Amino acid sequence: MLGYLLRRLLLVIPTLIGIMLLNFAVVHLAPGGPIEQMIARFQHTDTSATARISGQGGAEAGSTAGPAGTAALKYRGARGLDPELIRELEREFGFDKPPLERFLLMMGRYARFDFGDSFFRDRPVVDLVLERMPVSISIGLWTTLLVYLISIPLGISKAIRHGSRFDIWSSLVVVVGNAVPSFLFAILLIVLFAGGRYFDWFPLRGLVSDDFASFDLPHKILDYLWHITLPVLSMTIGGFASLTILTKNSFLEQIGQQYVVTARAKGLTERRILYGHVFRNAMLIVVAGFPSAFLGSLFTGALLTEVIFSLDGVGLLGFEAAIGRDYPVMFGTLYFFTLLGLVMKIIEDLTYTLIDPRIDFEARDA
Repeated sequence: MLGYLLRRLLLVIPTLIGIMLLNFAVVHLAPGGPIEQMIARFQHTDTSATARISGQGGAEAGSTAGPAGTAALKYRGARGLDPELIRELEREFGFDKPPLERFLLMMGRYARFDFGDSFFRDRPVVDLVLERMPVSISIGLWTTLLVYLISIPLGISKAIRHGSRFDIWSSLVVVVGNAVPSFLFAILLIVLFAGGRYFDWFPLRGLVSDDFASFDLPHKILDYLWHITLPVLSMTIGGFASLTILTKNSFLEQIGQQYVVTARAKGLTERRILYGHVFRNAMLIVVAGFPSAFLGSLFTGALLTEVIFSLDGVGLLGFEAAIGRDYPVMFGTLYFFTLLGLVMKIIEDLTYTLIDPRIDFEARDA
């Protein structure tokens, strides 16, 4: 097992580099990079400042705040920005170097977990991620727990009653949950319960109230649960279907095995067979996938939910960085969460061996 673990850890390095290189190439081929974003800001500031000056006189020429306003005022009236300013922006953002050199320098910094500063927020990327992390962890953890608490009992019940009315009707619910994405459930819940049209029972945005700090502990807990109900419910409805199907199929496969027939021949009760023999084997693939399921809920499935409910999580941070071409935030979060995902896959394999010591990845690779 130690040799297998070492090989998997070594495989993380080329996999991570390949993923980063592919995304680096795609992002840099797309139009509208950070230089273009900054030029657009300068030109917008230039236009606004010129309009104010022409309407109110030159006395307000110095009122435009910040470097962008200063640069815009400096170069207003010209047909375009001064080429020297553009070259200065390229040096500031590191675009004065060839793409391959920029990629190698970036990966060298990331190997030391130095993700740099955001282009447009003037804050370290690590601080931005750590600030948003509690929101994403809160949503992902509650969603994963609820999905497992619903899917496992439902999948077991469907396997035991396979072909019954309960199995058929519950399959309709599973199909709907599997077909409709979670963000549509989120919109439906807002319309129904967040003042959209019918009831105004839950807040529409934020993880806590504005005056949260003034509450005592019981009210803080209630306020937190009040705010998180709709986001977690929307993600749970959209995520329980696939795990329910997996659980049912896993139990059906095990129920048809020869050891179950032998156990019945020995006179064991169905309950003893199910929970004493079938459960452990059938739940192997379900329980071992918990780390990956949590990671998926944490950083992938929560993106649109965070946007819809205005939750300042990592998903919304990545979305805003992609829209604004904030490359340090984009690539820094991509590097960290890709690395975390690869490590989670290794943990998933280790979980298999902890649940069932009969599994030997070393022998499989040999």
